[in-house]
Amino acid sequence: MSKDGIRVVIADDEPITRMDLKELLSGEGYQVVGEAADGFDAVEVCKQARPDLVLMDIKMPLLDGLSAAKIVYEENLADTVMMLTAYSEREFVDQAKDVGVAGYLVKPIDEKSLIPSIELAVARSKDMKKLRKDMQKVSERLENRSIIEKAKGQVMAQEGMTEQDAYDYIRKLSQTKNLSMRRVAEIILMKSGGQ
Repeated sequence: MSKDGIRVVIADDEPITRMDLKELLSGEGYQVVGEAADGFDAVEVCKQARPDLVLMDIKMPLLDGLSAAKIVYEENLADTVMMLTAYSEREFVDQAKDVGVAGYLVKPIDEKSLIPSIELAVARSKDMKKLRKDMQKVSERLENRSIIEKAKGQVMAQEGMTEQDAYDYIRKLSQTKNLSMRRVAEIILMKSGGQ
């Protein structure tokens, strides 16, 4: 994804900071799709804009940035959240790590540090998203295999078939009924009461 395609939400209670960041990011080709002055607004803006990246201050009224970042991740409202804050205390850094933010920059922020940090954070988040997706696929395959194996065992026991014949039976049912092998296996297990 090029910089031009990266959609950004800026959440900071200081209007001048938001304005400066918007100008800097727009000048670099990023698309600023929303702004917020507190954590609640940040979450709502993210729900509407579905940004790729959220730049969030920690200390904001009503709902702090770390709590807002947690909600953004839990509700899958953005892939990447970076904290931009005046606070460098260890407790804030640790909380940011626990929430899973992709970057943490201490104000004042300049273009020389912001842009490379954004590029790296977005790239790592993209890698992590792909990894999570790959892990989910592997997990689903393992679960499918487990269910099919159970159903295969059930067919072998009930019909006196060999393992290969039971597998072929499930596969053929899958094809003729236009269902996935997993779904056929689930039906076999439900029918025999053995899921």
